Amino acid sequence: MDIRKIKKLIDLMIESDLQALEVSEGDQSISLTRRTAVAAGPLLADAAPVPVAKTFRAVENSPMVGVFYAAPNPGEPPFIKPGQTVQAGDVLGIIEAMKIMNPIEATRSGVIEDILVKNGEVVQFGQALFRYRD
Repeated sequence: MDIRKIKKLIDLMIESDLQALEVSEGDQSISLTRRTAVAAGPLLADAAPVPVAKTFRAVENSPMVGVFYAAPNPGEPPFIKPGQTVQAGDVLGIIEAMKIMNPIEATRSGVIEDILVKNGEVVQFGQALFRYRD
């Protein structure tokens, strides 16, 4: 089946507010289903509401392979400590890659819960470095 025909079917589903569509053409067939959010209520009328966590936890990952440094220079205090509040853009640490010092900045504001790597440790691309919460 031609991709243009599939796109037209998707547009038709959106315009007509269809949840599912199945089309057969010769020996080819396609089945499309839209995902929708399902509102779930309590199963019992007297069920107590479940508390929802109000904190959002995030993990800052390494954007590159290199050596992690927690402080700007040896002997100086670290950029951050667990329990410290940071703002988006604050420097959390440095990764040295190919003799270049790359600052790692917070992508969001929050409170540092944990530093997941040690000073001088080699980190991999995508490795979790910090955990923080709102």
